[in-house]
Amino acid sequence: MEMTGGQILMQTLVDEDVETIFGFPGGAVIEIYDELVKTDIQHVLVRHEQGAVHAADGYARASGKVGVCLVTSGPGATNTVTGIASANSDSIPIVVITGQVPTQLIGNDAFQEVDIVGITRPCTKHNYLVNDVNDLAGVMREAFYLARTGRPGPVLVDIPKNVVSAKTIYKPVSQVRLKSYNPTYSPNMKQLKKVANLVREARRPVIFAGGGIILSDASRELTAFAHKNHIPVTASLMGLGGFPGTDPLWLGMIGMHGTYRANMSASYCDLMIGIGVRFDDRVTGKTDAFAEQAKIVHIDIDPTSIRKNIAVSIPIVGDCKKALTRLNELLTDEDSDAMLKQKEEWLSRIDEWKSTNPLAYDQKDVIKPQYVVEKLYELTKGKAIITTEVGQNQMWAAQYYHFDRPNNFITSGGLGCMGFGLPAAIGAQMAHPDRMVVDIAGDGSIQMNIQEMATAVQYKLPVKVVILNNRFLGMVRQWQELFYGKRYASTCMDCAPDFVKLAEAYGAAGLRAEKPADVEAVLAEGMAIPGPVIMDFTVEAEEGVYPMVPAGAPITEMLLV
Repeated sequence: MEMTGGQILMQTLVDEDVETIFGFPGGAVIEIYDELVKTDIQHVLVRHEQGAVHAADGYARASGKVGVCLVTSGPGATNTVTGIASANSDSIPIVVITGQVPTQLIGNDAFQEVDIVGITRPCTKHNYLVNDVNDLAGVMREAFYLARTGRPGPVLVDIPKNVVSAKTIYKPVSQVRLKSYNPTYSPNMKQLKKVANLVREARRPVIFAGGGIILSDASRELTAFAHKNHIPVTASLMGLGGFPGTDPLWLGMIGMHGTYRANMSASYCDLMIGIGVRFDDRVTGKTDAFAEQAKIVHIDIDPTSIRKNIAVSIPIVGDCKKALTRLNELLTDEDSDAMLKQKEEWLSRIDEWKSTNPLAYDQKDVIKPQYVVEKLYELTKGKAIITTEVGQNQMWAAQYYHFDRPNNFITSGGLGCMGFGLPAAIGAQMAHPDRMVVDIAGDGSIQMNIQEMATAVQYKLPVKVVILNNRFLGMVRQWQELFYGKRYASTCMDCAPDFVKLAEAYGAAGLRAEKPADVEAVLAEGMAIPGPVIMDFTVEAEEGVYPMVPAGAPITEMLLV
């Protein structure tokens, strides 16, 4: 049957079981939107194209599916770049569909023309410019395949306006075969046997889990592996929730703002098993001093990540879930009993590190931001989906909200993108309409994409925004306090809006807490309101995130207060 490019595009989305698209219309995609309304796919109209990508990102993380967004050419397309870069850094599967000027005008500086393929080449897993309507169906199937397989990531498809209106016979593409793209899923058994032997011999082992655990759905296998072999577990920011945060073997997050016990354990272990991690600078600190007493195993589906930042003893390319499944088969119950005895001294030492409590804070007359997050955890019983903005709010969420399940912590980790949390919460809420979704925000970061409150209100999404309002760009201020003589250059936010009135202006509910006694009541009231809510907490202005490792220092050199 003959179909237009717009119809073919919609059919491929239906074939991919796409249920939700986040987007913003424009002239170059007007025909696509005309076809979209004829389908059962729900379109969520955002207020800014960056918000569309972050929402698709949040939807993908919360649902495990590929997130999709649709925007127009020129400025619509360029507004997606920050969101694409964030998804790329965190390996999130999204497909970004952009409109383009007609093919005959490409290169002529046409109205709203931009080379979005060239612009996004460094920050996408792959991208396409579709010049022929006959290629469209195949390109779309490839885009989804690439986005979700191997190490996931964002794929951009740029479609000129004349391709959308052109007609051809639609030929469904049932299977994708790419000669140059064959991810390695099955790990090398010889290498895994070496790892099993190291685990049997180790007296001070640590597991370092990353976002790859969550992306490969390997949380159960990781938990079984840690329990069977009595190995404590730490995680990167992206790995939070991959191992239960209330488990006795849990050490907390590692790195610049990691727990004392996690950083010390990583520094004095004799075996580190890194699974689905990048060993980025925020984790390792001074690389020469990172886990310098340990043999390091690195398991990752992306071979370019292995040995990129840290030298490793045993590299293993493969899917985290498959690797852990095989290791659980190689290590027996008899091994488990023997290993417990030889690790008793190590586990006892870790208990001593746990007994120190650098995460303690003194809640007196002014609301401490840590107290707000702890109360939120108590009231939600740890069952909410938490998104964050970026900065101090992000780190307090990571430290004080304990994640027992994967896909419940959604944050911009690799790029550290301010303005991420609110649109990501909208995406997560669309994926799970019956779940509690809370964006833990700072007063600076929330203003980056505050316009998406209109989206939440329009679609009656009960997203809750908890603003830790310290009237500063808090993380930069903290660095200025510690390393720049308290010269708070351009970090004061005293002219921030009245967030309660702003919420009401959007048609949402607004609440405020100005003293500690108000915190629990405001949180409870906000969560009980059926629609979107902004809760503004006036917190200690110069509160810092601790522990903190200064840039370039070993992770043992933590500032604790």
